[in-house]
Amino acid sequence: MARQNYVFTSESVSEGHPDKVCDRISDAILDAYLAEEPYARVAAETLATTNRVVIGGEVRGPHSVLQRVDEIVRDCVKDIGYDQAGFSWRNVAIDCHLHEQSADIAQGVDAAGEKDEGAGDQGIMFGFAVDETPDLMPAPIYYAHKMLKRLAEVRKSGEAAQLGPDAKSQLSVRYENGKPVGVTSLVLSTQHIDDKMSSADVRDLVEPYIREVIPQGWLTDETEWHVNPTGKFVIGGPDGDAGLTGRKIIVDTYGGAAPHGGGAFSGKDPTKVDRSAAYAARYLAKNVVAAGLAKKCVLQLSYAIGVSKPLSIYVDTFGTGTVDEAAIEAAAAKVMDLTPRGIREHLGMNRPIYQRTAAYGHFGRAPEADGGFSWEKTDLVDAFKAAV
Repeated sequence: MARQNYVFTSESVSEGHPDKVCDRISDAILDAYLAEEPYARVAAETLATTNRVVIGGEVRGPHSVLQRVDEIVRDCVKDIGYDQAGFSWRNVAIDCHLHEQSADIAQGVDAAGEKDEGAGDQGIMFGFAVDETPDLMPAPIYYAHKMLKRLAEVRKSGEAAQLGPDAKSQLSVRYENGKPVGVTSLVLSTQHIDDKMSSADVRDLVEPYIREVIPQGWLTDETEWHVNPTGKFVIGGPDGDAGLTGRKIIVDTYGGAAPHGGGAFSGKDPTKVDRSAAYAARYLAKNVVAAGLAKKCVLQLSYAIGVSKPLSIYVDTFGTGTVDEAAIEAAAAKVMDLTPRGIREHLGMNRPIYQRTAAYGHFGRAPEADGGFSWEKTDLVDAFKAAV
């Protein structure tokens, strides 16, 4: 029997966090390739430190993108908001070491003769959904993201111009009878431009915006607030701490409320199943919950490099299912083609839709008209109901 009364904590980081700067740049490079060649192959990794960005990885696509890497990086850094002495879009040094994709990898992934396109790597991927929030996400990570996204909005609009781009949030959420009911503690560390601001000043500035996004009644007199608990936070971003692509995989997914296969997402084209199949697994799990087949669902897929079909499909509904898990597993294989090609085509993934995923979570976002966040749609509900 699962615990019903407990406190669970998740964290988020802003678009200006050093690792997220790197995720953004890697995905911007991916989008640039897909905009010119929808079937380009990209695995772009980024490192950022004081006034320097280094990009490495493997690509197969138009060489014209390589000529624009400097512009792509500066546009990302400028949009995020970095124009400080130790990290500025104006004068950051950029080293690009992208090179051709390995022929050995390509032969496993490419379709040839009777062989369909294979998975870009081996691995396990997890999708998760739970009926705790409107977007069927775990509440702690969902609202930790919303806090930082709202603060970024008011920073960029000038309404809270005293804030800097770098920030982290953390929410400890109290559950009663298995449902989230309140916040026991809230942590926010946010960069600020004015070095005279105290922690109390920062709290006075951010608290109204935080209260806008946290459900009514969840913040009470009992809630502990820790806003910039170490004091001044003026030096931020890659000038304060080096960043790398792919280091925030738990922030990117479910905040620790569900398993993670270990693969990072940003900078990878959709032949890489550690990205595309993780999106497909979320899509399937969300539709299972939306269809009323369970209140909580984790779904695992596994792949071998060069092999098209998944090796296994596993479902756990944590005792909340209205049908047997094996029936959901069988239905998942019927309602969607889970080969790499099938996933890409079903979700329309060969488009420049990835830069927007780099901060505030890859899941729990509204599907967009141009195909962004297509894996958040619930258009398989009827198919699942019919298949079980």
